[in-house]
Amino acid sequence: MGRVLVMAVSLVCYAAFFASFVYLVGWVGGFDFMPTHIDKGLEAPMITAVLINIGLIALFGIQHSVMARPGFKAAWTKVIPAASERSIYCLITAVVLGAMFHFWAPIEGSLWSVQNETARMVIWGLFWLGWGILFISTWLLNHFELFGLQQAWHNLTGKEAADPAMRTPLFYKLVRHPIYTGFFIAFWATPDMTYSHLLGAVGFTVYIMIGISYEERDLLDVFGEQYAEYRKRVGAFLPGIGKVS
Repeated sequence: MGRVLVMAVSLVCYAAFFASFVYLVGWVGGFDFMPTHIDKGLEAPMITAVLINIGLIALFGIQHSVMARPGFKAAWTKVIPAASERSIYCLITAVVLGAMFHFWAPIEGSLWSVQNETARMVIWGLFWLGWGILFISTWLLNHFELFGLQQAWHNLTGKEAADPAMRTPLFYKLVRHPIYTGFFIAFWATPDMTYSHLLGAVGFTVYIMIGISYEERDLLDVFGEQYAEYRKRVGAFLPGIGKVS
């Protein structure tokens, strides 16, 4: 694959992922103007809906975690250019999210519904705070590397990537995985916790905890004792919780 084509593919993949991310915000929020959302989708009996939705969350978790592992990357980059690996990862994530948006089957019933307007505004504020933390966290280290654009640009210009260096800016001083922190807050901060939303929140929380365990192994392999010391001082995705001695 030519260098210009790799760059073009990277841009298309980034656009697809960004579009899926924007849709995800509205989907989790359950906004009425959305074509589908966590409480609006395919109709199915409750048991069927639960199984479908768990399967969709599992599909996201498996794809998102397996494709990020070094062993998979080593094998995958024998098939595709190494400079496209992260971009293709983001594209497939967008496809998996699209499947979730389309096939999710809402579940009737509600655990809570906050009626006080002030309380609702506070909860919505937390919802947007969660997405804000997530988005800002992608920029704190390297947004363009995270989503594959930097790799394609380096390939296009012939520039060598710098060796990985461990940094802990802003949110990373409070938690080791602030992207997951934002995701966690955004999923749980809802004034109307339907059973459908509850399943999504629980399912993705389980994914977060599993995903962190795999990511930690990779980070220890890369940064060694430096990261081990960091784990002793800083919680996983909630401040003070999940320190590893």
